[in-house]
Amino acid sequence: SNGMPLTMRIAFRPTPSIGKEQQTVDLVNKNNVTIKIAGRHDACVAVRALPVVESMVCLALLDKGATL
Repeated sequence: SNGMPLTMRIAFRPTPSIGKEQQTVDLVNKNNVTIKIAGRHDACVAVRALPVVESMVCLALLDKGATL
């Protein structure tokens, strides 16, 4: 980096298991079913992921600077 602010666009895939009833397909029996996942699951991981992404960018920049 030359000292200018870095602007990035980052996307995260949706959480695959949520505590809400969902319609799906049973591939073995080939019929529609309703499932409900039990347990504690995060609805959005983006809030926790932001510091991780920022840290990885910093490490990548340090690594690039060390190899110059």
